Amino acid sequence: MTVAPDSFETEPRHWRARLAASVDAVRELSRHSDPQDVYAVFARRLNELFPVGRQLTVSRRGLRAPQYRVTRYSLWTDPADPWKELHRLPVHAGGLLAETVYAGQPRLVPDLALGSDDPAAEYLAGQRSVLAVPLFDQGTVQNMLVLAREEPDGFPRDRIPDLVLLGNLFARATRTLAQSRAVREAHDAVDYELRTVADIQASLLPDRVPAVPGLDVAVHYQAAGRAGGDYYDFFPLPGGRLGVLVADASGHGAPAAVLMAIAHSAAHARPDPPDRPGELLTHLNGHLTRRYTQKTGSFMTAFYAVFDPAAGTLAYASAGHDPARLARADGARAVLNRAQRLPLGINPDEVYPEQVVPLRPGRPGGPVHRRGDRGGRARRGRVRPGPARRRPAARPRVGRGGRRRGAPRPEGVHRRPAAGGRPHGRGGRAGLTAGWSPTPGREVRPGVVFPPGRATIGGVPTPPLPGPRCQRNP
Repeated sequence: MTVAPDSFETEPRHWRARLAASVDAVRELSRHSDPQDVYAVFARRLNELFPVGRQLTVSRRGLRAPQYRVTRYSLWTDPADPWKELHRLPVHAGGLLAETVYAGQPRLVPDLALGSDDPAAEYLAGQRSVLAVPLFDQGTVQNMLVLAREEPDGFPRDRIPDLVLLGNLFARATRTLAQSRAVREAHDAVDYELRTVADIQASLLPDRVPAVPGLDVAVHYQAAGRAGGDYYDFFPLPGGRLGVLVADASGHGAPAAVLMAIAHSAAHARPDPPDRPGELLTHLNGHLTRRYTQKTGSFMTAFYAVFDPAAGTLAYASAGHDPARLARADGARAVLNRAQRLPLGINPDEVYPEQVVPLRPGRPGGPVHRRGDRGGRARRGRVRPGPARRRPAARPRVGRGGRRRGAPRPEGVHRRPAAGGRPHGRGGRAGLTAGWSPTPGREVRPGVVFPPGRATIGGVPTPPLPGPRCQRNP
């Protein structure tokens, strides 16, 4: 490394050496991101470019005149981090440094003379000239860079503007690095909390897919972030029946996960078995609306269905959720949208009707499959990546709200909930596929697809994390 001559010497013959030293300095500074490391490099390099006997920084931040705090000093052997160890930094009152930092202007003292009672004497002993450089933050001077030399009149006037600009650029960069570090640490803390929330949320989901004779069930679950409001659940019922719940809380992240956990608790705390879809949704809606959602503007879409393999029927009710699809053995597709009502958590007096759909026996043959809204496919309980294909011509065209385009709006289907904003965007996914055969052990052909919800409020969700939860029954 080539050390530049004294940059206070402004002879033209020295410009190449000063330029080389400046390039080396900024190159070394670019390799560091910790504010303490950056300051150490800056102080050393500044002393190479502008040799001085003392460097110190004083601050008035958080203090009242005439108090000031010394945050940096070139002779300290164990320097404190002013961003994290404020308690280690000495506080003084009055004297030259107090006058300078509260004046907020550059100050040159060509021939220094300090009284013995001036706190600055401790730091400037043996120095004869002083240059104070104000450091601005939000338009006001909060800190001051103080340089001192042993000889009187040691600071050429024509170099003072360069030092003012250099000092303020460095102070701005250091503050940005400190803020970036604080943001990074806060992000790590929040991420840890969200990981914990995600672990708790995962424990609320079924740990296995129920085995029901004649029923083939597959699950695909993928949150938009660490945690979210997507929810699915199974309720084994008397008579070999199975209740299946798919729901999606508004919003993303921890708030949506909390609402999902509340819904889970309310669903499982109900004393009677949830064998009537409309009654369960009515119960959840009343519980959420009266105690939780009216003050926050949150809501939750939900679809609950009860399979009865013995009777070959499916009873369902929907609270603003995307309609499920029924794929029959003959290739016909049906949209289960005749029991739509408002999402949960909006109207405390909402009553949810239910519909019963017969599941006609189907021929043994090809598997039930579903093409996901992101190009994924669930095929006989396994979710595989693959390109989305053109929908079959027999599939009815479905518009917003689950109704066929051009058809009159079914009773109870509402356009968008007004509370807490409108659902839009795309969050996580909790999808289920269930295929039914009247003869256990035979390959399943007809099936029901429960789509993921789309109830979100505000913003674009973060990209989904890898590792979706995929399960099927044995």
